[in-house]
Amino acid sequence: MIERIKSALRDCGISLWRITDSTVESAELFFVKKQLDTRRIKDVRKFQAAVFRDVEADGQTLRGFTTVTLLESMDDARLREELNGAYYAAQFAANPFYALPDPVQAPVKEKTGQLCQAPLAESAAQIAQALFAADTREDAFLNSAEIFVTRSRTRILSSEGTDAAYTDAKAEGEFVVQCQEPEDVEIHNTYSYDTLDTAALTKKVAEALTFVRDRSRAQRILKSGQYDVVLSAEAAATVLSYYQDRAAAQMIYPKYSTWQVGEQVQGEEISGAKLDLDLCATQPYSEEGIPMEDLPLLRAGELKAIHGNNRFCRYLDIKPTGLYQKLRCLNSGVPFEELKAGPCLWAVAFSDFQMDSMSGHFGGEIRLAYLIEDGRAIPVTGGSINGSLLESQGSLRFCEERYEAAHYTGPYGVRIPNVNVAGVE
Repeated sequence: MIERIKSALRDCGISLWRITDSTVESAELFFVKKQLDTRRIKDVRKFQAAVFRDVEADGQTLRGFTTVTLLESMDDARLREELNGAYYAAQFAANPFYALPDPVQAPVKEKTGQLCQAPLAESAAQIAQALFAADTREDAFLNSAEIFVTRSRTRILSSEGTDAAYTDAKAEGEFVVQCQEPEDVEIHNTYSYDTLDTAALTKKVAEALTFVRDRSRAQRILKSGQYDVVLSAEAAATVLSYYQDRAAAQMIYPKYSTWQVGEQVQGEEISGAKLDLDLCATQPYSEEGIPMEDLPLLRAGELKAIHGNNRFCRYLDIKPTGLYQKLRCLNSGVPFEELKAGPCLWAVAFSDFQMDSMSGHFGGEIRLAYLIEDGRAIPVTGGSINGSLLESQGSLRFCEERYEAAHYTGPYGVRIPNVNVAGVE
């Protein structure tokens, strides 16, 4: 099929291109309570072609590109039709000229570990066992669950000479926990791992069952004001993603972000933890075929790297790194019980928690939080959080316990002082 696509590209007069050949195998399980409802096995192969076109405008050379998905079932005439259409459209997506990624030729990089090497059905069964291992309570239960275990093989070729391939695997899905008394409530949860971390998943389910039970009993007594807010798990990871986003070349080139390497981006006055962050390469190559490796992002709050796709890195005249999808926070601190000691609001479930990387604001509507004061933790619901990381980033405190996910590894919890909370009274 690769040779057929190359032949069609030549027939269409397209000299600059990139082909991505991806095969994805998956095992999918769908549960209603503890009963397996649906099982699916998939094996899908598809090809994506990116075609580049240079055009002249106002005496300048511009470069545009579009992508098109190609299938093995297409005959040669259909391949040419799809590629011609993409090449025609590329002239309308022209940007300032940039060089394409440097060519890479390397043997296949095989990922190791059970997710990559064991039968997919076996890994899916272990994940199911981990999910339901914590479902032993009488006051809360797993209402439903979905499991997706995928294993992929990707090969990237380009007109510049790139020929690189790698394998990958991931386990992800979602589950809903429910408590029916005294109020019938459900909380939706997601999970994603790049290794078979069954212990972490069981712990996550156990925690979710406690949260939904407490949500059923939560009171609407939260008053408006400023609180020390403790965020944990996914919410903590979401807040820290601000630094990953702001350091992206596609944010810096159009000046949405003014960060520069060597700049103290956490602010000049840091009374709390000085941030040490890494960008983690979850795959050996970006989708453009750029080799990727772990990069220091922040050290003691100072920016050490800018990351991004080829075009924007070329515009900034820096080495293309690829766009990173996983953040590692190296900071640690006190035990979590100590982190949330003293008056604070530990917010654990939101309707929609977001981090605005343009403004630095974070927040969401509270489904469950614990109002901690006078040695008591009172479950509360209602109200919302509206914090500014720019105002509080110098005073962050972390716990020593760790949280692992496909997109983040770092402290389980972070304490942020003086966050605005809109209450229900």
